[in-house]
This record gives sequence, C-alpha cells and structure tokens, in this order.
Amino acid sequence: MTFAISLFIILMQFLWKYVEDLVGKGLEVHVLTELFLYAALTLVPMALPLAILLASLMTFGNLGERFELTAIKAAGISLLRAMRPLIILITAISIGAFYFQNDVIPKVNVKFRTLMISIKQKSPELDIPENTFYSDIENYNLFVKEKDKETGMLRDVMIYDVSKGFDNMAVIVCDSAKMKMSSHKDYLMLTLFYGQQFSNLKQTGFRDNISSSSQFVPYTREIFKEKKVIIPFDANFNRIDESAMEGTQLAKNITQLRSSIDSLSLIVDSLNITDRKIMVTRAYVSTRNIIPASDSLSDKSKVRQMSLDSILTSFSAQEKQRVYSSAASASENGKNDMMFRSFIKIDLQKKIRGHNVELQRKFTLSFACLVFFFIGAPLGAIIRKGGLGMPVVVSVILFIIYYIIDNVGYKMARDGVWPVWQGVWLSSFILFPLGAFITYKAINDSALFNADAYRNYYIRFFGDRTAMSMEQLYIAYNRNVRYGLITFAICIVLVVLSSLTGGFLGGLFTVFTWISGIAYIILFIQFFLERYEFYKRAKQESEISIKEMVFTFTIGVFFYFVLYLYYRNKMAKMLGDSESGQKAVLNI
Repeated sequence: MTFAISLFIILMQFLWKYVEDLVGKGLEVHVLTELFLYAALTLVPMALPLAILLASLMTFGNLGERFELTAIKAAGISLLRAMRPLIILITAISIGAFYFQNDVIPKVNVKFRTLMISIKQKSPELDIPENTFYSDIENYNLFVKEKDKETGMLRDVMIYDVSKGFDNMAVIVCDSAKMKMSSHKDYLMLTLFYGQQFSNLKQTGFRDNISSSSQFVPYTREIFKEKKVIIPFDANFNRIDESAMEGTQLAKNITQLRSSIDSLSLIVDSLNITDRKIMVTRAYVSTRNIIPASDSLSDKSKVRQMSLDSILTSFSAQEKQRVYSSAASASENGKNDMMFRSFIKIDLQKKIRGHNVELQRKFTLSFACLVFFFIGAPLGAIIRKGGLGMPVVVSVILFIIYYIIDNVGYKMARDGVWPVWQGVWLSSFILFPLGAFITYKAINDSALFNADAYRNYYIRFFGDRTAMSMEQLYIAYNRNVRYGLITFAICIVLVVLSSLTGGFLGGLFTVFTWISGIAYIILFIQFFLERYEFYKRAKQESEISIKEMVFTFTIGVFFYFVLYLYYRNKMAKMLGDSESGQKAVLNI
C-alpha cells in the first residue's frame, strides 16, 4: 500500500513537471499509458526506499501503540529477533531491487527517453485562436479574427508566408477560409474566398534574374474569388529510433558499464601519451639533447653551443620582427591545438564519470532499502504511533533529507568535484550511522524522544541554574565562556582551512565548521542565561535591557571575547557587594 502511495505521489510530480509537453499534442490514450508506465518504472528507485521507511514506521508504530511490542519483549523475545522475518524479507527485496536496477532499468530508460523525445518533437494540435497571430506552423503566421464553431468557417484571415525567406515574404488577405487536414496528416489544406495575395516577383519565380543589388523589387497583387493553399504540417506521432539512446550510460548494465569505462580510459591514456610526445617535441626544453638520436655524428662535443640572444642581436629590426611574429604565431597555434585536444579529453573524462556514477548507483538502491528499514522499524518502536499521522511526517522529513543529500552528492560526483564513490554513497554514509544508532537505542529501550531525559543530560552538563548560588553562577559563567571562546577559535580555524582546501577535504572541514559553530551558539546562549540569572539574584534585572540583548546577540556573538572582561569584572563587583551586604546583615 505504501509503495503504491509513494509511487503515485512521485508520478504526480513527474506529471506536473512535463505537463506542458503533453497537453495540446492530441496524443492517443495508449501512448500516454505507455509513457506513464515507463515513467513509473523509472521512478521505482525513488519510491521503494520511501515505501519501506513508511511501511516499517507504520508497522512497528502500530505494534508499539497497541502494546504488542511490550508483550513480545515480556515473553523474552528481543526487538531484533522480532524483526528477523522482516529483515529476511527486506534482504530479498534489496536483492530484487539490485537485479531490477541492473537488468530492467536500462531497457526502460531507453524506451522512456525515446518516447519522451518523440512526444516533445510532435507538433501541437492545430487550434488557431481568435484575434491572435498563430505561429506554431513552421514558416507561417496565421491571423483569424473570428471562427464559426458550427460551420468551421474562418473570418477575416491573414497569412504571412516566409517559407522562402523573410525578404521574399508573401501576404494573403481574404474574407473567409475553410481549413482541413490531409488524410495522412502531413499537409494542411486551406480554401480561401475573396481575397488578395501580395508577393514580390522573386517570390513568384517570374523574374529570377532581377539584380540583387537593385533597391527596387517589383511585386505582384493577385485578386482571387477562390484559392487553395497547401501548407506542410506534420501532425502525426513519429517515434525516433531507440538505437540513438542505446550507447548512453543510462542504457547499460554493470558488465557493459565496466567495458565502456575500460575502453574510454584506454582512449584517454593514449591521448595523454600522444600529448606528452607533442609537448616534448614542440616545446622548448633547455635540458633536451640538441642532437637527435638518429644523428650520424658520433662526437657530439664538436657541436658548438650557441645563445639565442646572441643570434637575435645579429638580426636587423625587420628580421627580428619577422622572427617574433613567427614565434608568436607558432605559440598561439600550439596553444589552440592543445586546448582543442584538452576539450576532447575533458569530454571523455566526463563520460567516464557518468559511467562510474551509473555503475555505483546500481548498488545504492539496495543499500538504501536496508538503511531505511533499520531507521523506520526501530523508530516506529520508539515513537509508538501508528496510522498515517506521525509516521508520514517523520518519513517525509527523513526522505527529504536523504533526497537533498543524494542530489548534492550526485552533482558533486558528476561534475568531478568529489570522487565518484564519495558523491554517490554520501547519503548512505550519512544515514547508515543514524540507522545503527536508532536500532541500538530501540534494542536497549532508550528514551530517545523523552524530553525529561534530555533535560537531565542538560542539567548534568551545564548544571541547574535555579539551584545555584551567585558564586556558583559566576564560576559556571567563567567556565562556559572559556569553552565558548575555545569553540569559537576552532570554528575560525576550520573556516580558514575549508577556504584554503577543496574537494572532499574542504567539504569535511565545512561540516566540522557548522558543528563547532552550533556548539558555540549553544554555549553563547547558556552563559547569557547564566548572566541573566546572576543579575536576577542580585536584583539588577534592569541591567539587561532590550537594547543590550540585541547588541549581544548580533555584534556580541562575534566579539563576545571583548565583552567578556567587562561583564566578568561587573559580575565580580556585584558578587563582592552582595557578600559584604550579607556580612553586614550578620554583624547586625
């Protein structure tokens, strides 16, 4: 059920994406049915993981909501043992998904893409609007002021014919016209009544010998009572040949992809060897042997070394100019030749990356099914909410995260920013630890979504501000500020490293930068709350005004180490005044 729902939703997204290419083409029902069938098959890799996640969430959520999981665990059966039959089922589904991705998807991709291209190339149905120039007929513009829906007669018709070029345009104006399609739907036949045709003599072919340099071009005006005009207009649906798509990486299985990668790599290697030879022979290398290996001279020491500068100084100004021009031209030609050869290699390397991406994606679907099951089943056991409410919300959020990460990794791998295996497997590498963590928590009956448990962790790490004395608040404030400054320094260093490095290492530094930045913001909020509590105990809440809060949470976030000394001294003075006041009360 969840697979059907997921596939239907994703198929509706496909429909809205390509609705402009389908509407108004007059496509037959069997063509649309075939297109949606192929589209549904190509969307299975996206719908299957989402369906497994939603189904596992609903199943174990229902078991937890009805206390059936509690009864299972009370009988001495662990959660992992209860999941064993479904683990076997998901493993079988993953194996089937691999064979589907390897054997079925390539054939479906060829049929789907060729059918989609054929539909896009099909001409739209002929529906000429009123009071608007209709330009969907190639080389013709038609204007109809009024259409009689009962008789099909067109009133006040204008036709601009530019089939022989804009300079040889013909214009036809008539009171009415009748339109019909030929039996083979390859011509449009117009019967015009009571009108005129304006065209120059070149367009009519009467005077082809008119000088092209002549500014005056004579024209003809033809007045007619009835005239027939035939306009080429192919309204048939023509399928393109599928062989054009069979050479792409989308139409190959694992064996074919590996064979293509090896062949393309050999071509790139041979081009690199050729380019190195060309660069050595054409470029000036000071350490290169002056005499070729085939030279018959045995005593190479007899060859006199000469300086290029001394040779140029012996030339005249015109000879120098000729030598410089020849050298610049040869250099420019060599550069253009190497750039052209580099474009060929860049295109081949792009094809190799595309083949490698498709090769890795043959395995990611099966692994994603396993990962989503080990996320959904334990999460449903922890949430204990069945039905289509909470499971749908959680599964959609997780799938959106997976989809965004997967697209980012795919584009990074496709563009060569990251290695292919890192980009394609990025989403799996991120979600696999999450699935292992949630499974571990569910097996040990951990309170993963218990707010009180997280509050206890928070109090254990930062302490309970409401139970602290002013001296303890002062000590906690200083401690957390030091931690915050260390975290802020680490964040700055990581920002510099991520800007200096690139690729996977730069992305890794960026992730750690975000983590350290979030940790700093948490510590910043914590020591601000501790300072507020300290002022409250000292009965000086007015010291923290709205203006001071805005300043602290905007500029102070980045320059809090400057404000720290000011706040620390002020709090120390307030603490001293409070202790002296307490001593005075005790003396009295």
